[in-house]
Amino acid sequence: MCGIIGYVGGRNAVPVLLDGLQRLEYRGYDSAGLAVAGKEGIGVCRVTGRVAALREKTRDGTAMPGRTGIGHTRWATHGPPMLANAHPHRSGDGRFAVVHNGIIENYQELRQELTAAGCRFESETDTEVVAHLLGLAYRGDLPRAVREVTARLRGSYALGILCADEPGKLLAVRQASPLILGIGAGENFLASDPAAVAAFTREVIFLEDGEMAELTADSVRVFNRAGQPVAKKTDTVSWDIRAAEKGGCAHFMLKEILEQPLALKAALSPRLRDGEIMLDGLDLELSGIDRILITACGSAYYAGCAGRYAIEGLCRIPARVELASELRYGDPLIDGRTLLIVLSQSGETADTIAAVEVCHRRGAKVLAIVNVVGSTIARMADHVLYTWAGPEVAVATTKGYTTQLAVLYLFALYAGRSRGTIGEGAYRDYLAALEALPGQLEQALGMNPGIGRIVKEYARAESVFYIGRNTDYAAALEGALKLKEVSYIHAEAYAAGELKHGTIALIREGQPVVALCGGPAAEKTRGNILEVKARGARVLAVTEAEDEKTIQLADEVLLLPETLPLFRPAVQAVPLQLFAYHAARERGCDIDKPRNLAKSVTVE
Repeated sequence: MCGIIGYVGGRNAVPVLLDGLQRLEYRGYDSAGLAVAGKEGIGVCRVTGRVAALREKTRDGTAMPGRTGIGHTRWATHGPPMLANAHPHRSGDGRFAVVHNGIIENYQELRQELTAAGCRFESETDTEVVAHLLGLAYRGDLPRAVREVTARLRGSYALGILCADEPGKLLAVRQASPLILGIGAGENFLASDPAAVAAFTREVIFLEDGEMAELTADSVRVFNRAGQPVAKKTDTVSWDIRAAEKGGCAHFMLKEILEQPLALKAALSPRLRDGEIMLDGLDLELSGIDRILITACGSAYYAGCAGRYAIEGLCRIPARVELASELRYGDPLIDGRTLLIVLSQSGETADTIAAVEVCHRRGAKVLAIVNVVGSTIARMADHVLYTWAGPEVAVATTKGYTTQLAVLYLFALYAGRSRGTIGEGAYRDYLAALEALPGQLEQALGMNPGIGRIVKEYARAESVFYIGRNTDYAAALEGALKLKEVSYIHAEAYAAGELKHGTIALIREGQPVVALCGGPAAEKTRGNILEVKARGARVLAVTEAEDEKTIQLADEVLLLPETLPLFRPAVQAVPLQLFAYHAARERGCDIDKPRNLAKSVTVE
C-alpha cells in the first residue's frame, strides 16, 4: 500500500503535496517523492525514508515552484527501498510523471516489450512501465492515451498522472485501489485517502473501479473505461477522525482488506533481520514444552486452526485448538509443560481472559498474540507478540486475522529452528515464503477484478457451503464466518472428506459451494467438487492460477498467487473477505456494523 496525492490550482503545489503526504505516511514510509509541472517541464524530487526528508530537501516547497503536481509515499513491493525505485516515475522523454498504488501483474511482459522498443528503465518497479507506455501512446490527447495504456494493464492501480505538454491538468485512474477527488474553489485534488486533503476541502468524489478523472483548477470530469462521461455525486465529509480514516473506500471493512499487505509487512519485517527471525523479548524456553494448546474466539480461533498446521508441521509439538468459551468451563489436561497460545485482536475478549486464568492456575506458560498494547490479555500473559495491525474499525476482522496468522507462522518457524526440527534448506525456503506474503496479499487484491459480477450469482442464496481439506479447511472456516457476519447469508464450512458422512444430503440443485482447493490434497478435493456438482451444486473454486484442473471443473473461480501450503490461509483470506464484502454490499447490509455484533466481546 502506498499513498498518493495530486493538486492543481492557484497555490504553489508542493506545500499542499507535502501536507497530504504527511497525512498519508501511514500507508508507506520507504521513500517519498513529488513531481511538479513548471516552466522548464516536469521537476521531480525524491528521497528515501520519511516525508520529513522530502520537506527538508524542497525547503518546504519553496525550492520547487509550480501549480500542478503529484506526490507519493511508498511501501515497497517491486524493488527494494532505494532512490531509483521511489515515485514519481518518468517516461524516457520526461514528458510524463506517474505515481501509483497497487501492483501491475503483467509488468514483466510489458517491460520486455518496452525494452525491445528502445525504452531504458531506471528502476525495478512495475510502475515505470506505465510512464513509458504513456510516452509512446500520447499523440496530443491525454485522456485517450491514458485509456489506451490502462486497457493493457492487469492488476490493481490507483494512478496520478502529470503531462508536461498539458501542465494545468491531472489525470486520475482507479482499479481495485482506493482513490478520491477533492473539490475546491479554483483548485482540485486527488488522493488515496480523504485525510490527505482534509486541510483544504470537505467536498469529495469517490471514484469506482474503471473510472478515470480529468482535473483542472476549475473543473473535474469523470469518465468510464469507454471514455463516456459519468455523473458523480459529491459528498460532504465531516472530517471527524473516523470518516478521514476510510481511505477513499465506501466502508472501513474494504479499507482494512486493502490495508492487509501493509499490515503484514508491519508484523513481519521488523522481525526478519539478516536471514533470521528475531522475536525480541521472547525468552520462552521451548525445551520444557511437550504440548501446545491454542485458544481464542471467533476469527482468532480460526486463525489458530490454520496456525496449528504450521506449528505441528515445523516444530513437531502436538498442538490442538479449543474455543476459549469451551475451555474455560472444561477440565483441561494442562500442566507446567503446556504452552497456551492465546489469540485476541482487542486483548479484552471476556471468554479468552477466563481461559487464560484457568490455564494459568494449572501451571501453563502463556504466550499472547494480540494487537492492542497494554490490553488485559497482554498484561496477563507470560510472553507477548504484538501483531501491529493498527486500528481496525470494522466489526468483522480482516487485517486482525491475517496478522495473527503471520505471527503464528513466525512463531512456528522460530520454534522449529530452535528445536532443530527443520533443516537449514527448508528453513530458508519457509523464511523466503514468509517475506513474500505481504506482496502476495497485494497481488491477490488485484487478481479478481470481476468478483462483483461473480458475487451477484451467490448473494441471493439462502445458504452457502464451504469445503476444503487440511489448511484449506481451516481457511474455509474463516471464509464462512465472514460471509455470515456481514451478509447474513447462512454459511457453513465442512471438511471436504466428511461430505459423504452426512452433509452431502444438504446438496441440491443450485446449492452454492465454495471449494478451496490446493496442496497435496488437491486431487481429493477435486473429487469432492465432482460429487457436489453431480447433485446440482454451483461451485465457486478458490485456487491458484496454475491449477487448470480445478478451474475447468468449477462454475466460477477466484484466483490466488502461489505460496507454500502451510501459509496459504493468509493469501486465501483476501478473496474470501472480498467475496463476503461484495455479497453484503449487494444485499444492502450495514457492512461495518453488522447486526447484533460488537468489535470487542467483553461479556460472555
